[in-house]
Amino acid sequence: MPFFTAPDGARLHYTDEGHGRALLCLSGLTRNGTDFDYLAPHLPPLRLIRLDYRGRGKSDWTGAETYTVPQEGADALALLDHLGLDQVALLGTSRGGLIGMYLAATAPERLRGLCLNDVGPVIEASGLARISGYVGQTPNARSHAQAALAIERASPEFHDMPDGRWLQEAKRHFIATDQGLQLNYDPALRVAFMAAMEGGGGDLWALFDALPEIPLAVIRGANSDLLSAETVAEMQARRPDLIQAEVPGRGHIPFLDEREALRAIHEWLGACL
Repeated sequence: MPFFTAPDGARLHYTDEGHGRALLCLSGLTRNGTDFDYLAPHLPPLRLIRLDYRGRGKSDWTGAETYTVPQEGADALALLDHLGLDQVALLGTSRGGLIGMYLAATAPERLRGLCLNDVGPVIEASGLARISGYVGQTPNARSHAQAALAIERASPEFHDMPDGRWLQEAKRHFIATDQGLQLNYDPALRVAFMAAMEGGGGDLWALFDALPEIPLAVIRGANSDLLSAETVAEMQARRPDLIQAEVPGRGHIPFLDEREALRAIHEWLGACL
């Protein structure tokens, strides 16, 4: 099981599969590299790299003060250095997309392209409020089956789901114990999230406008409460070369194995790899 040591001593987990040009996948706020299990079978031949952020998945818990976009961006660069990679294409889901924009603006020489999954320069308040309601909270469910049912009931914006998908999600994101289900991330992530909410996110349009002229794509769930259609339209106006897709029957976030998402990802990969 591959790990590397970040400059501050944190032991971080990653996976590295395949050969050829490298695709780095960065997951959502509370999630980990398994976010991309649905996508992986549909990718062309390439080198697929996934990072568990500190405090998530199999990586060390290092405290709320370290769970920030700049720190996680630095960890991503440290992983590339560890692997001896000068450049990668970067696919970022939600939090991972914010990290991707940060890296594209601050270390543009390291990215061949950037694909944003259901995130952009405007993060809707309704989506943030929903996330604040669950981040860091231990689930009430005592089994993965119960958790799957709870997730389904809490996700009316998702339609036409593959059979068993919510159970797959529950198993990926909760750990079964004798005391019931536990989070597979540091609950202190809630402290970091709330601090970031209070501090504001800064001008993300300035970050977007600073992106280099690399292949750029955005995928939006048609029912997303985090990324609006209006924001995507403005992104397109500012970057006419933007590859975009809207996935029907999906909220935040598309799973990336949907037909519309795959079309955009394949087009984007063709441009940057």
